Amino acid sequence: MREDTRSRIQQIALRLFTEQGYEATSLREIAEELGVTKAALYYHFKTKDDIVASLADDRVAEIEELLEWLRAQPRTPETRRELVVRYAERLDQPRQAELARFLERNQTALREHPKILRMREKMLEVVGELVEPGDPLTTRIRRSLAIFSLHAGMWLTQGVDAGPEERRKATVEVAISLLES
Repeated sequence: MREDTRSRIQQIALRLFTEQGYEATSLREIAEELGVTKAALYYHFKTKDDIVASLADDRVAEIEELLEWLRAQPRTPETRRELVVRYAERLDQPRQAELARFLERNQTALREHPKILRMREKMLEVVGELVEPGDPLTTRIRRSLAIFSLHAGMWLTQGVDAGPEERRKATVEVAISLLES
């Protein structure tokens, strides 16, 4: 039950932070939207920053899980392709799209947030696992762009007349082509 409430708070806060802006949203508004008192909200999160930190921690945990899998695999083209597929599946979750919109719309307020910086560091670790020390710069850039193309594909295919599975498949195809070119 505690996890359900925590998750509901995160979901409502994420929506309000995205719609109104992080700085313009109060804990009172989050509590009202949730239908609880501010004291009840405090039981789970004392500040807005605590909510943002929890969202970032959840994302870091997902990335760390992916890195753990990746580091246990042989460094092969097949592993890199599988990473792209696994990453795309995780990125395709509704919470990830909401989190990406939130981060994009609140860049100024969150630019130096330590948990958001940690999230970026973990993403760079993923990208670092796709390259070898002796790889030419063009290979390093292409393989890095493979991961970032998954994010771009999420944005660029909004409003496209295609289902989520078709959009993800097309985005993965582009990402894999970057890995292999």
